[in-house]
Amino acid sequence: MKLVFIIGSGAVGKMTVGQELMKRTGLRLFHNHMMIEPVIEVFGGFRGDVVSRLRRVILEEFVKTDHKGMIFTYMWAFDMPSDREYILGVARMFEEKGAEIYCVELVASQEIRLQRNRTENRLNNKASKRDLEFSSGLILNEDANHRLVSREGEIPFANFLRIDNSRLSPETVAELIREHFDL
Repeated sequence: MKLVFIIGSGAVGKMTVGQELMKRTGLRLFHNHMMIEPVIEVFGGFRGDVVSRLRRVILEEFVKTDHKGMIFTYMWAFDMPSDREYILGVARMFEEKGAEIYCVELVASQEIRLQRNRTENRLNNKASKRDLEFSSGLILNEDANHRLVSREGEIPFANFLRIDNSRLSPETVAELIREHFDL
């Protein structure tokens, strides 16, 4: 089994690249909004505790399957020790089942990410992002209050790749990842 983390700032393209990587590898995609959106719909607002519990159930059940592996997207705030512990905990869950761990960090300028915040695919898959003033404000706020790009040597996985996907299509990025890690 394989676990591919795709990390990066808001609207950098994690889900879209994950969708393309899934097409090329047969790995299953579990993007962060697959749990966020139903929780917002049911509770009328974001509930991080509920999202975390639901994600954990999905991850625990997935490692019991005979699937080839998972692509897991996450916005990792490197200034938040709890985010590091979360990622390491997910990795341990998969490693205990003999999985190989890979990590891809996508980076792009805030200007490009604000443009991507308006893409049809994003808005179709993430209802909570359809209020563009609100979702653009989230990107600005996250950038202002958190460090969302890793420093040299900060990623704890041997299989690591950083891609500036500012001027690359999701298809190209997915193919770069597939080739680099021989997925």
